[in-house]
Amino acid sequence: MAALSSRDEEADLWLVGKARGGDLEAFEVLLRRHQGRIYRIALRMLGNHQDAEDVVQEVFIQLWTALAGFAGTSAFTTWLYRIVVNRCLNHRRSRNPGVFSLDAECLTPVAAGAEDVAMARERVRAVYAAIDDLVPQQRSVLVLCQLEGLSYRETAVVLGISEAAVRSRLSRARRVVLDRMEGWT
Repeated sequence: MAALSSRDEEADLWLVGKARGGDLEAFEVLLRRHQGRIYRIALRMLGNHQDAEDVVQEVFIQLWTALAGFAGTSAFTTWLYRIVVNRCLNHRRSRNPGVFSLDAECLTPVAAGAEDVAMARERVRAVYAAIDDLVPQQRSVLVLCQLEGLSYRETAVVLGISEAAVRSRLSRARRVVLDRMEGWT
């Protein structure tokens, strides 16, 4: 995924300005524009639909109260994704860290036969379990870069780290996941 176009960024800033002024409709449009990405990031960080939906609702509530604090020094999406990642990390800390329950609906294998479907689901479960075992810093980078398609630069800005740190964390995360998946190849 490429960075948002300048028109998208301008639209976001215009909507933020209107929402800051109390325009609820502008706020709803802003949420609709980004709710799919917010949900995908949360789902990939947390591993199940219910937790992801909880985080999305928390983010929506936080946005309404925090818009006044958006300085506009970075893209709105950068600020938003930082909120989403932080909410996910807080949510993971508050639940039992040893429990991983990927919803079956998250799994969408493209295999044809029943046995192939079952194998594909197990493989996807194993990948998500490997991702879940990553330390939070590696998981955040992997989700944003590898799964959401943000550039190293965009990920660095969202997480408040250097591009070199993004590359390093991503490399380590990929290595851990690949090591965990060694028996699946």
